[in-house]
Amino acid sequence: QVQLVESGGGLVQPGGSLRLSCAASGFTLDYYAIGWFRQAPGKEREGVSCISSSDGSTYYADSVKGRFTISRDNAKNTVYLQMNSLKLEDTAIYYCNRRVPSLWGRGTQVTVSS
Repeated sequence: QVQLVESGGGLVQPGGSLRLSCAASGFTLDYYAIGWFRQAPGKEREGVSCISSSDGSTYYADSVKGRFTISRDNAKNTVYLQMNSLKLEDTAIYYCNRRVPSLWGRGTQVTVSS
């Protein structure tokens, strides 16, 4: 079955860290550009970060630059999002996405709260 499954979300205090995982099944993940998106309550889904399939180049939204790091482990068919120095405004459901053809995971909840 072709799917993406996110994990690693949870409740963390401001300034804390989490590492999200996006595990692919049914296809080889490193052939595709993979992105992380998030959607906070009452807001539109926004792009957070992505990693290319060709040279591993990365992109970050300004709001997370310097705090989040995207990486891939081809042996595990998994993309990660390391999130450090988390802020209250990082609270959202985080989704991973295969760009083309489009495929979305079901998301993992990240809650930053004191």
